[in-house]
Amino acid sequence: MKSLFAIIMLCSLSLAGGSDSIWPCLPKDVTVDTLVSRQELESTKGKTQEPVTVREALRGLEARCLKGTLVDRTGREIYFFHLIGCWGNPPEDYQERLTLQAQEIQRLKKTYTVLEIPCALDPRQIY
Repeated sequence: MKSLFAIIMLCSLSLAGGSDSIWPCLPKDVTVDTLVSRQELESTKGKTQEPVTVREALRGLEARCLKGTLVDRTGREIYFFHLIGCWGNPPEDYQERLTLQAQEIQRLKKTYTVLEIPCALDPRQIY
């Protein structure tokens, strides 16, 4: 019985603080390990590209779950937008689709903090 209580307390403590407390507010198709971009870093070996996950992006935004809604440090709702464009052989109207996507992202940015999720299947292809 004591071990069950300890497990329950440990789970409640891990959900109460830190970036992991945002997981209940994430959309079903997004995890904290989903890649959102690559960050260029400089080291003694030159420039490198390091992947940035949803967890890291949300930490940078100081995101929190507020009444079931994921918000940034200013209280602005965070919106995840899945990008299109990873076509092996692009459709005839691909430029129109990309233009519409860019317009939709600009429209959303007027209301939300938008995190763009690249469509690349291979994480090394992101940005």
